[in-house]
Amino acid sequence: MTDQTVAAPVGAPADAYAGPARVLSGVQPSGALHLGNYLGALVKFARLQHEIDTFIFVADLHAITVWQEPAALAQQTREIAAAYLAAGLDPAKATIFPQSAVPEHAELAWIFQCVARLGWLDRMTQFKEKSGKHKERSSVGLYTYPVLQAADILIYKATHVPVGEDQKQHLELTRDIAAKFNHDFSAPNFFPQPDPLIQGPGARVMSLRDGSAKMSKSDPSDYSRINLTDDADAIAAKVRKARTDPEPLPETLEELATRAEADNLVGIFAALDGRTKAEVLAEYAGKGFGAFKPALADLAVEKLAPVGETMRRLLADPAEIDRILAAGAARARDVAAPTVAEVRKLVGFWGA
Repeated sequence: MTDQTVAAPVGAPADAYAGPARVLSGVQPSGALHLGNYLGALVKFARLQHEIDTFIFVADLHAITVWQEPAALAQQTREIAAAYLAAGLDPAKATIFPQSAVPEHAELAWIFQCVARLGWLDRMTQFKEKSGKHKERSSVGLYTYPVLQAADILIYKATHVPVGEDQKQHLELTRDIAAKFNHDFSAPNFFPQPDPLIQGPGARVMSLRDGSAKMSKSDPSDYSRINLTDDADAIAAKVRKARTDPEPLPETLEELATRAEADNLVGIFAALDGRTKAEVLAEYAGKGFGAFKPALADLAVEKLAPVGETMRRLLADPAEIDRILAAGAARARDVAAPTVAEVRKLVGFWGA
């Protein structure tokens, strides 16, 4: 695949599962999307749809593990869907849907909660990071959401999942749950052992104000990120004001790696332009940011301003977004419902 690398399987042999290759991923509707989401996920989703059967959902069940304003949640779901479409996802090729519109996700998650072991969840580091010192006041959903994540993946029998460093542990949990279910219910290879798709260039975009911190929608400074809904003027201004150092750009990647802000801006340029960092340095080494930033600003405006314009046009017609999401949910249920029906038989539920 273009800039995706499939990691070696860690469990059963690669040919153990005989079903079709399929990829699944999703984004939570819990705030505005930014450049990091675009480069790290959305453009890669758009590429994958031409290579493999692709399911992309809006993770609204995951979003409510922390408080979401009910009046805003549906609109935030539409905004994520609009971003998918603006980034190039085609609902005729990829199945795009809201997670909560496919109730089988929640049903399979409960069955998996009875398969997963408490010790497995105790080892999940993300809960500790997100709950901090207030673990007792966190929702149970925040603790168990990796099990729902396993259900999201396995309900479609997805064989590949795009992951960043922070999600590798959750994919390992998914593989453990799949293996234990297959073993406990004497159903060899019923669920696949999904493999990670390790993201390539642009997978980790850092803050424009602090090259050591990941770009985030929760950062109080709007100048730390480029939002997908920013217009051309805002995009250019944020690039011009991005934090840098006084030195010209270096000649080697080794030198670049020691300069966090410079490394981030060169990485953004490379990802937006479809080049490597080395190729960008070959053009700009020895030049100062007075020359580099205007070029990056022009490139960012060229690539991102049309995305924002498309999002605003789509959001002006919410009925059309709702139509796309409803059609995607129906397609998703056509795959999810038979999986859950088979699971109910294997578990032994009455009437199955």
